[in-house]
Amino acid sequence: MRRTHILFDFFGTLVEYSPSRTEQGYHSTYALLRRLGATLPYEEFLDGWSRTSAEFDRLSDLDDHEFSMAEAGTAFLGRVLPHGPAPAEVEEFVTLYVAEWNTGVHYLPGLAGLVEELSAGHRLAVVSNTHLATLVPGHLAAMGLLESFDAVITSVEVGWRKPHPKIYATALDVLGIEASSAVFVGDTYGPDFAGPERCGMAAYLIDPYRRAAVPEERRLGSVFDLPGRLLASAH
Repeated sequence: MRRTHILFDFFGTLVEYSPSRTEQGYHSTYALLRRLGATLPYEEFLDGWSRTSAEFDRLSDLDDHEFSMAEAGTAFLGRVLPHGPAPAEVEEFVTLYVAEWNTGVHYLPGLAGLVEELSAGHRLAVVSNTHLATLVPGHLAAMGLLESFDAVITSVEVGWRKPHPKIYATALDVLGIEASSAVFVGDTYGPDFAGPERCGMAAYLIDPYRRAAVPEERRLGSVFDLPGRLLASAH
């Protein structure tokens, strides 16, 4: 059966990034906290934010439900400010924090050419775990690639993160296709290979060091290997 659609993971697949919540440097975010009345030292800010985020992560790990940056930000600000945070304060905190986190995101040279090549024979979409709905579309727009994708499905909007079956089902519903028509491409075994495969998609894993037990014909050194793999599978 012809696979008409390619669904991509985003972070680690279409862009390189640092998942760290501290190493990028968050001095503008810290300055905001001070203006809002927080008195904790910078290192305590980083440690406290990391611990708050980890608490939310542990809860999500129980059933793969997703949390938003606003939820985590509200919880954190409630601990460090001398007053209950207003929605506008949470929004400003999230906006500044994400802007500084984004300094760890790097665009792949040649990606536009790859997207153009793949879109000549397939419809494209992104299915990404993220705590902020605007983050992935914003990056795609900055790369000039947003219009090349039929849909951007984010875990925070669905309410469930990969590898929960709901996020794949939502993507297929939005695209109006069956799982058998889709290929999924990503860099993390559970969310981007095992999860899509369980839902009936053909998955390809970016795994240059062969750490995962996947068929060699489904293993990619990078996303740029995908056209060759798709061509080989068609014969």
